[in-house]
Amino acid sequence: MSFFGLDCVRKKERELERKLRANDREHNLSFKYATNAIKTSKYNLFTFLPLNLFEQFQRIANAYFLFLLVLQVIPQISSLSWFTTVVPLVLVLSVTAAKDATDDINRHRSDNQVNNRKVEVLIDRKLRSEKWMHVQVGDIIKLENNQFVTADILLLSSSEPLNLVYIETAELDGETNLKVRQALPVTGDLGDDIEKLADFNGEVRCEPPNNRLDRFTGTLTYGGQKYPLDNEKILLRGCTLRNTEWCFGLVLFGGPETKLMQNCGKSTFKRTSIDRLMNVLVLCIFGFLAFMCTVLAIGNCIWEVNDGSNFTAFLPRQSGNSAAFSAFLTFWSYVIILNTVVPISLYVSVEIIRLGNSFYIDWDRKMYHARNDTPAEARTTTLNEELGQIKYIFSDKTGTLTQNIMIFNKCSINGKCYGDVYDYMGQRIEVTEHTERVDFSFNPLADPRFIFHDHALVEAVKLENPEVHAFFRLLALCHTVMAEEKKEGELYYQAQSPDEGALVTAARNFGFVFRSRTPDSVSIVEMGQQRSYELLAILDFNNVRKRMSVIVRSPEGKLSLYCKGADTIIYERLHQSCSKLMDVTTEHLNEFAGEGLRTLALAYKDLDEEYFNQWKRRHHEASTTLDDRESKLDQLYEEIEGDLLLLGATAIEDKLQDGVPQTIEQLSKADIKVWVLTGDKQETAENIAYSCNLLREEMNEVFIISGNSPKDVGDELRYARTSMKPDSVDSVLLAEMSPGKGVKVMADEAVNGEYGLVINGHSLAYALEHSMKLEFLRTACMCKAVICCRVTPLQKAQVVELVKKYKQAVTLAIGDGANDVSMIKAAHIGVGISGQEGMQAVLSSDYSFAQFRFLQRLLLVHGRWSYLRMCKFLRYFFYKNFTFTFVHFWYAFFCGFSAQTVYDEWFITLYNLVYTALPVLGMSLFDQDVNDVWSFQHPQLYVPGQLNRYFSKKAFFKCALHSVYSSLVLFFIPYAAMHDTVRDDGKDVADYQSFALLTQTCLLFAVSIQLGFEMSYWTAVNTFFVLGSLAMYFAVTFTMYSNGLFLVLPSAFPFIGTARNSLNQPNIWLTILLTSILCVLPVVTYRFLLIQICPTINDKVMYKVRQAKATLPPPPRRARIRRTSSRRSGYAFSHAQGYGDLVTSGRFLRRPAVSRSSGFANAGRATTGFSPMGRSAGYSPTGRPQNAKVPDVEREGGARCFACRTLFTSVPPGPTVCLLRARTWVPASRGETPGHAAANLART
Repeated sequence: MSFFGLDCVRKKERELERKLRANDREHNLSFKYATNAIKTSKYNLFTFLPLNLFEQFQRIANAYFLFLLVLQVIPQISSLSWFTTVVPLVLVLSVTAAKDATDDINRHRSDNQVNNRKVEVLIDRKLRSEKWMHVQVGDIIKLENNQFVTADILLLSSSEPLNLVYIETAELDGETNLKVRQALPVTGDLGDDIEKLADFNGEVRCEPPNNRLDRFTGTLTYGGQKYPLDNEKILLRGCTLRNTEWCFGLVLFGGPETKLMQNCGKSTFKRTSIDRLMNVLVLCIFGFLAFMCTVLAIGNCIWEVNDGSNFTAFLPRQSGNSAAFSAFLTFWSYVIILNTVVPISLYVSVEIIRLGNSFYIDWDRKMYHARNDTPAEARTTTLNEELGQIKYIFSDKTGTLTQNIMIFNKCSINGKCYGDVYDYMGQRIEVTEHTERVDFSFNPLADPRFIFHDHALVEAVKLENPEVHAFFRLLALCHTVMAEEKKEGELYYQAQSPDEGALVTAARNFGFVFRSRTPDSVSIVEMGQQRSYELLAILDFNNVRKRMSVIVRSPEGKLSLYCKGADTIIYERLHQSCSKLMDVTTEHLNEFAGEGLRTLALAYKDLDEEYFNQWKRRHHEASTTLDDRESKLDQLYEEIEGDLLLLGATAIEDKLQDGVPQTIEQLSKADIKVWVLTGDKQETAENIAYSCNLLREEMNEVFIISGNSPKDVGDELRYARTSMKPDSVDSVLLAEMSPGKGVKVMADEAVNGEYGLVINGHSLAYALEHSMKLEFLRTACMCKAVICCRVTPLQKAQVVELVKKYKQAVTLAIGDGANDVSMIKAAHIGVGISGQEGMQAVLSSDYSFAQFRFLQRLLLVHGRWSYLRMCKFLRYFFYKNFTFTFVHFWYAFFCGFSAQTVYDEWFITLYNLVYTALPVLGMSLFDQDVNDVWSFQHPQLYVPGQLNRYFSKKAFFKCALHSVYSSLVLFFIPYAAMHDTVRDDGKDVADYQSFALLTQTCLLFAVSIQLGFEMSYWTAVNTFFVLGSLAMYFAVTFTMYSNGLFLVLPSAFPFIGTARNSLNQPNIWLTILLTSILCVLPVVTYRFLLIQICPTINDKVMYKVRQAKATLPPPPRRARIRRTSSRRSGYAFSHAQGYGDLVTSGRFLRRPAVSRSSGFANAGRATTGFSPMGRSAGYSPTGRPQNAKVPDVEREGGARCFACRTLFTSVPPGPTVCLLRARTWVPASRGETPGHAAANLART
């Protein structure tokens, strides 16, 4: 049954296996599979209000204020009008409800648009147009070019040769490159014959609905035969058919059971450290509220016992009204009055601030990559301030630090290395753009963009060296690349990875050209001869196998297995006869890796026909089973890939991205530790680490962890730890690992010097074991940089989880490929790079951009600003609310604990919603301590965020103490000032209403001034918000205290005439001034002493900023010349300022030689020397015409800026900043000409 749209039906039993029959709706309906209709909306017209309110009141803050509203309708408890709680609560609920309604309306529209799309369905032996929502499991549908795939379908046939279809999967994984799917030959024969398709009665058994986009297992039974089904034969909902006229498919999953919809579930919700702290603080505030109410209730009880009877003697006697009962009612009354200590608008304001700061990231043009037309994107709005607290960065290497644009650079074939260039003396020379390239004109199918410099390899190919031919034959056959020939000889390759594309292109240029493939064959051109190899099996690559193999039969009938993969993986499977060749190849591989190249090893073996037939039968059985198919196939792959013969190795260059070394250097200065987790071999990773300044020669030591057993790894880690810190002991680790204790945070340990650590994959597996993981973590965290090589995606996530669990630090993971997704999801912050490996990482990330270098701006600018703004907001928000509330507490001691309020009820209602809302939001959206330029120049400004210096429990309690002091001043100063006070005309003004007006005015001025001290960066918007809120307060106050509103609603507006009678008195304004100053005086004093005695890094940098601004030369004053008449030319206006002045002055000419006795002592003193124009040309040694008059201002020590040509009459000594070009230049000394000033500039 359903109640208000909530599905209360017991869930259907979990489906273990899907069974369906083509063209048999009656049979398939018996399984009650989901239809193809989708529903992502949450509400309808009748359920919206109750459901939305139910969801909103599940939040503690909203439920709390609803409880207060209930209390306020009880006359014996409430002394406040109902609207003081209703107005804020309704406003918050309405804003949230409006947002939810808008979102749900959009979801309804999207659902209707998708469900009402049309597709052709084969029903009763005819193709009929049906809406998507009416398609059912087991139906056969027809798709046409550029049409969305209706459901998850099994491809049956297509219009393309070999039953291929081309699809775009942008809506699934963000990738726009086309992918290829191919139908089984047995179903491909059905073609577009409606009769044959209607007679098709194949039965499919496959996996149940799941969210794995890259995997599918199943079998098709048709004509008494079983055929294995995998992901290459499935079209998923959300794909788009491209370059294919038509295709037919069998619906396997529909609607909510499709893989697209299965992936639409809620992702793991990440909370920031500030969120977690706020939750703790709010609980503490609730406890403190209960404490204050209890104290006041006890005070009421005592007052009732001692003095209460004196005030109720004239009232009728009421039985049962004891002092205890009065205290009970007073407790709840003060719960209502002091409710503002728990701010209802806090969470709404926080979300608005986060949303605004997210827009800054989206709009930042300095994080826009023009080449790929890719802007930065904040994919989540709840983690911005966490970006300002990052301590550990976990980065992938390929495609993240490097460009992931692969270039075939070198290779090793049968023990000989190719790729280097030597001179006539046999010395290796550096390859440059001018080095002679290999001429591939002998090959008409060569790729003209391919560049290689070693002519020896081409000669070996031409001489038909058998090992070299076998090497390139392997590269041309062992891959999954698709070839497309648009024109004769114009081949285009579509590869799953850039590595494969580079290797196949290399084979193409060296005479082994991959032309085309079918499900059963691969066609290549070998040295001009067309050859077709029968493709018998593909043993595909994955992150566990780290290799791929193909089994082919040559035209001569010879069976061969070709394999390529990671060298460590291939070496484990080599025949023992390859030991010598393996040693030589290993030397070459180490040399390649030392140059930062990516390496692969190549091997092959010849197969026996009888053995292969027996293996193929077992392979078919394993591929058609649904139980543990992958492990059974892996066992067969291991069996046949043994005893390989080594051919050689390849080396591919992957250059660093722009700005990577500078970015890592900046992050290091910000005390952020960078760990690189890569699947590459150790030597390659080390070389890249040195190239990008992650490892440096200046480091004290770089430790290599490469043990082959747990004991060896443990010993190496302990040696590294004691080397960095000799007094380090193991007792700390033992205490942390002792049973019966919860997770314990491991503190950072200071070391003298900088160290690095490199660990490979098999050693890392031991290091991550339970008995050793804390030793590894402790040692690694003492290092400045950590490199983990040959790691799997699972190990990447384990390393991140380890640091998250035991270090009180915020982590960030950044990557660009599918193998980085687990790491990105595990970290506090996940960043995706939109690169060459698709969009899987981006789709799983919290933030994304195109280049690694943008990470420094994301953290050092946007992250730091967001954290600083949020902390300032929270400190000020709690301060203004606590100060507002504590005044009620002090007033209770003067009103007999009668639960009366100090302020006017309308002021209580509008204080948080109107008077103080916009100023604090303005500060939280626009404030910055220093601009982005200074943030980059001083990355150490980032460190306080890592240490939670700006907002913590300590900062919160400081804020609370300041609020207590301010509330005392705000209550007692006005109280003393109003006591027995009269106006100028002798009338008494010492009444409750005047006191309330004075107190609330002082409060508003005090919190506004405090906000001014919090703000570091004033803008027109901030100023407008602060002054506008004060103006709004006086406008509202005078309006509500006017005679007109009193006559309309006397009970709601009782403060008639109070504003005009009180605020015209000088002593009232003097009290406001005195109170406001006293409220902020401790803050001013504390900050002054702090800056003088113990300045923070922010104070030091801001002092430098002020000094820099003070030393800027004044802008030049230019005499205004009145225009009379002139020729007009649009041509002139379309050009920038030219170089005429520079040319005519002769300053572009070469200067005469200058003799210097020491240093720059004689700088600017010209001697005789060669002048291009010659002295007879009328030029002085300074480059000025001899008959030209030197301006007096220049003779007297002035100078003209060489960058912007501005003439300064008075120039301070030393370097000066050019106003226009923002460059530093050195002015001319007294008596020097601008020519010498230009020379000084050149020397600096």
